[in-house]
Amino acid sequence: MTGSAPARLRVHTREIDPIDDLVEYTDPNAPLVWLRRGDGMVARGTVLRLDVGAASTEPRTVALARAWAELAADAEINDEVRLPGTGLVGFGALTFDERSAADSSIIVPALIVGRRGGRSWVTSIRLHDDEGEDAAAAPIPYGPYWSATLGPGALDPDGYQAAVEAGLQAIADGEVGKVVLARDIVGTVPEGSDLRRLPRELSTGYLDTWVFAVDGIIGASPETLVTSHGRNLTARVLAGTFARGADADEDVAARATLAASAKNLDEHSYAVHSVVEALGPHTTTLSADAEPFTLELPNVWHLATDVEGVLSNGSSSLDLVSALHPTAAVAGTPTDAAIEAIRRIEPFDRRRYAGPVGWIDAAGDGEWAIALRCAQFEPEAVGGLIPVAAHAGAGIVAGSEPEAELLETRVKFRPIVDALA
Repeated sequence: MTGSAPARLRVHTREIDPIDDLVEYTDPNAPLVWLRRGDGMVARGTVLRLDVGAASTEPRTVALARAWAELAADAEINDEVRLPGTGLVGFGALTFDERSAADSSIIVPALIVGRRGGRSWVTSIRLHDDEGEDAAAAPIPYGPYWSATLGPGALDPDGYQAAVEAGLQAIADGEVGKVVLARDIVGTVPEGSDLRRLPRELSTGYLDTWVFAVDGIIGASPETLVTSHGRNLTARVLAGTFARGADADEDVAARATLAASAKNLDEHSYAVHSVVEALGPHTTTLSADAEPFTLELPNVWHLATDVEGVLSNGSSSLDLVSALHPTAAVAGTPTDAAIEAIRRIEPFDRRRYAGPVGWIDAAGDGEWAIALRCAQFEPEAVGGLIPVAAHAGAGIVAGSEPEAELLETRVKFRPIVDALA
């Protein structure tokens, strides 16, 4: 593991005057962002990073959880604010598949600027033997607007419908009960583009999502994988989607259609069951809504179920991520068989798409979402252009129709494609 034996860290969090635009304080070229309804954190600089690749002999989240616990236990932390997100924090972006060529990573930044409940703070992190001053929080002016050039990826619309047919065959053969299949859009943005404009656009247009930017993946996820604070945990399961109506009457009809759809209710039940089953061993009490509710987003309706519990064994948020990922909402069921079907049917490496993204603090508490409605930027430009890839998927169950699933991916692409444009 890269950075698996770092020096001790020195961490100082202090309260500052309220800040309106947090995104202005992160790095234009490598933004670190975690926001929802204006609250959250941004960061810049890298003191160290923990990276786990496909060669790991144990699950990546297990390796990261152990390395993070060792790092946090040895850190010197002076936290004058004591809110969720203060003190030592690492920003994480993990792969969907253990076999991915990409790394699962946690980045420890040099400077964090946060806001929660009307209070703002700044956290400085440096190596323990660094006797310099705490980093100062100063905004960085935004660069010019830019737009991406986008086109079909490895799986174009016709190819995606063929992939859905392959998924339906796997279901008919008894291989899986559900499989989530994605397609891709690829493109470029000009070198030197201020990438902060993407999370800033998403944070104003999609208030009820987790807007994130970590290690080159940027998006606005509606799905909480897990949040833990002290002994309390919460999760929100999303599975089952319908496009918003063109007017008020059509929108009411769309919501009612989703709520009554046997196909979508079936897909949703798989996802809820997988989350409850995974969290059960870690909790003394665990409850989930008896029936899903319809969650309204600017572009879609989702079936949603909230899950709440009390931890029984001191598990960290990364331990819970390890138990949960991948859920049936992004992989399918049974999990191992669904992953194998995805590897066989999808002609690309998802990398961090549909993987966990979020943050963890020194106590192991944190907030993690599933990296959806997102784009992945390559770290190096080629010929003056930065390659970018976006993905969107749909849950395939018995009765799914390829054309309808293709339409669902188009609706799910809308937030990130509109923002890129």
